[in-house]
Amino acid sequence: MDITISASFLPQDDPEAALAFYRDLLGFELRNDVGYGGMRWLTVGPPGQPGTSIVLHPPGVDPGITDDERRTITEMMAKGTYAGILLATKDLEGAFDRLQAADADIVQEPTDQPYGVRDCAVRDPAGNLIRIQQA
Repeated sequence: MDITISASFLPQDDPEAALAFYRDLLGFELRNDVGYGGMRWLTVGPPGQPGTSIVLHPPGVDPGITDDERRTITEMMAKGTYAGILLATKDLEGAFDRLQAADADIVQEPTDQPYGVRDCAVRDPAGNLIRIQQA
């Protein structure tokens, strides 16, 4: 079987702030911008990797989610404990410097981890944990 990861999903509660972070700061391409019912779904991805995307979606709009669950999602996003993703770069220090210069919400400076990788961590504007490791 030949299976690849096509898209990952992260919630966003401010489409313009999400675009500023993922497109303008991380350098991802905007691949799709879909509006429906006053909400927006944004698809972004790294240049040169058309088969890999992140869909930034409005939180709690999935069918079957109750009002209580929607409140829980909103609370977890505010604490930064709802969602996250792991990215990789050949220039971790350069990426971190760019994030820091842009006043990104820094969680962890570049660190050599005991499990063999060097990485840093930031939160995107919605509170999602973004870990970036040295490729």
